[in-house]
Amino acid sequence: MELSKIHKWEKALVLLLNLDGWQLEWNGGNNTRYDASGITPKGKKCVIEMKFRKKYYQQKLLEADKYDTLIKLNSEIVKIYFVADPKGNYMYWLNSLKMPDKVLKYCPDTTLWTKKRIQKQVYLLDENLAVRININNYDSK
Repeated sequence: MELSKIHKWEKALVLLLNLDGWQLEWNGGNNTRYDASGITPKGKKCVIEMKFRKKYYQQKLLEADKYDTLIKLNSEIVKIYFVADPKGNYMYWLNSLKMPDKVLKYCPDTTLWTKKRIQKQVYLLDENLAVRININNYDSK
């Protein structure tokens, strides 16, 4: 997926959440470690890191350095990790989530899906730890 397409998906998610009572701004064009920031429907400051996956994985991968950066933000800020894949959309509320142990995985060296892979520390988040926004009920085979 091209970066411009990912930015369109990020902006679309911000728009949809804003229609549901959020007050978000897209930050993806900036050099921040998250893609949106603003206010939740309950009036709490928040940041959202987003991932749009072409392929379904039962466990959702979150790079440990991304998590560490988010969790170090002011404790009053709600930190959210959003993942969209062919089977559904998932939101993880990181502030209250008991994180699993870190594991080493070979991942692209950058977000832009290069062929070069390096080992990174990651968390593999089970789907049942997420608040599901929707589940696609079609079979993608």
